[in-house]
Amino acid sequence: MMNYKPLGTSDLRISEVSFGCMSLGKDDGQNAQLLHTALDKGINLFDTADLYGQGQNELTVGKALVGRRDKVILATKVGNQWRKDGSGWDWNPSKSYILEAVEGSLRRLQTDYIDLYQLHGGTIDDPIDETIEAFEILREQGKIRHYGISSIRPNVIREYVSKSRIVSVMMQYSLLDRRPEEACLGLLQGHQISVLARGSLAQGLLAGKPVKPYLNYTADEVKRAADAVQSLADQKRRAAQVAMQYVLNHPAISTAVAGIRTEAQLEEALQATKLQPLARDEMQRLLQAILPNTYQEHR
Repeated sequence: MMNYKPLGTSDLRISEVSFGCMSLGKDDGQNAQLLHTALDKGINLFDTADLYGQGQNELTVGKALVGRRDKVILATKVGNQWRKDGSGWDWNPSKSYILEAVEGSLRRLQTDYIDLYQLHGGTIDDPIDETIEAFEILREQGKIRHYGISSIRPNVIREYVSKSRIVSVMMQYSLLDRRPEEACLGLLQGHQISVLARGSLAQGLLAGKPVKPYLNYTADEVKRAADAVQSLADQKRRAAQVAMQYVLNHPAISTAVAGIRTEAQLEEALQATKLQPLARDEMQRLLQAILPNTYQEHR
């Protein structure tokens, strides 16, 4: 049975595991089948971005959800502007660009409104007031229902918490990236702002992929964390599900955004919601495996 949690202070409730669409392939038919299966099994939040595949990801998601739009909480992102020659993108959080870019996302997604429009990054040097103004205009126009940011930077997050009506922050969080625990999770929980956690498997390192250094952790430290996760896996739950349950254990987390490309990955993510939460002693084993990392910049 899927659990649902409030999306910030909004009237929306989102599934405890959500569908990260970035991993989808190029076959629209296969993608539609996967998205429909996820929806039928209780996932209702689908997250994409205009950046992914130069808009192709939004296109495939939009095609798949025609006729089922009212069952879906659709999230996309803005702020990375593709260069005309296609050689890359530039960061552009300006009001004028956001008001222009939303039209492309609406068209590709085949919808009149976006449930959650997110700033896809952000620095302390951005024109933050201008960015917020753009989101507020889009809310008034009914083109978006709510807005949030996708950022791991405490100094940026604090600005949006104090100045805006964001309902969510998407951030990377896992046993191998505990930086959000230091300054962000408590702050956001206190303001009833949902955290959408991505990267709970740490690039697969917590789910059996070959060990390598990650962030500021050495390969040996990564192995200790992976071994601790594996030690809690058994016939009922796999390492990936243990890693995801670690993330969902924190009360600030509303959903774990799982990057899904195959039926097997979908089933594994869904299974994590059906299992018993980690017991206190199991959490302690994970927490004691390695020292938590903290932010060195953007404090």
